Amino acid sequence: MDEVVKVYWQPGCSSCLKTKEFLETNNIKFESINILEDPRGFKDLEKFSLRMVPIVIKGENWANGAVFRDVAKVAEFSYDEHKMLEPNILFSKIIQINEITCSFLKQMPASKLDVILPGRPRSYRQLIYHIFNIPEVFLNYFQNDTPYTYEALLSILPDQIKNENDLYYYADDIKVRFESWWSNEGKNFDFSKPANVYYGEVSFHEVLERTAWHSGQHCRQVELLLKEKLNIIPKVALNESLFAGLPMPSNIWDNEISFSESSYDGQVKEDLSIKE
Repeated sequence: MDEVVKVYWQPGCSSCLKTKEFLETNNIKFESINILEDPRGFKDLEKFSLRMVPIVIKGENWANGAVFRDVAKVAEFSYDEHKMLEPNILFSKIIQINEITCSFLKQMPASKLDVILPGRPRSYRQLIYHIFNIPEVFLNYFQNDTPYTYEALLSILPDQIKNENDLYYYADDIKVRFESWWSNEGKNFDFSKPANVYYGEVSFHEVLERTAWHSGQHCRQVELLLKEKLNIIPKVALNESLFAGLPMPSNIWDNEISFSESSYDGQVKEDLSIKE
């Protein structure tokens, strides 16, 4: 009997969605396990000493869903990798995503920032902070040798960020840092060099690309949030040309959980830090 491919994921997780869509595109059947709703999820991951999603498991082999070549190896199929955009283009997109997210934040009522997203215990405020924090994690790794871990990308909201103005200041600080880094180091860096990150063996080019599409996908979610949850028409609409050349998911929120659902009201009882 053939072993079943299993995908462990959670709603609103951009890498989880990409992993599921990747397998579907390649006609790979899999068992879908939402770790926030299915009690088997945490237990299965613990067998492999794993505390993160997305994870793809087949038999005794597993891969982090963030690296498609590893997923393909575990699921036993071949595929052609896409051509990445040049680093300077990725840098430009990351800056634009920061600016557009700030525009969305300006339109969001302060009273709504702590509303919880559907299907997942994350607030609107935390989602927006996460968008700005993704490039910071990259910068901290590149400039300060801070380990690029899944804990770093949990994007736990710092105590000093108490209101929307604090988020603006934080976003601007990251933008200035990123622009300075590019001018002084990034534009002359060899991005083909291997990077030491938690999700697999990848190059700095791949990490920079993931910084762009990852923050971009969550920016798409904030735009959706404004439109569908708050009935607010964004003054600055996202143009799909911004995402041209990036390996974006087809869906914005998830392909199994509807964004129209009410706020998440469940509890994660296990003491595990699950990131996306």
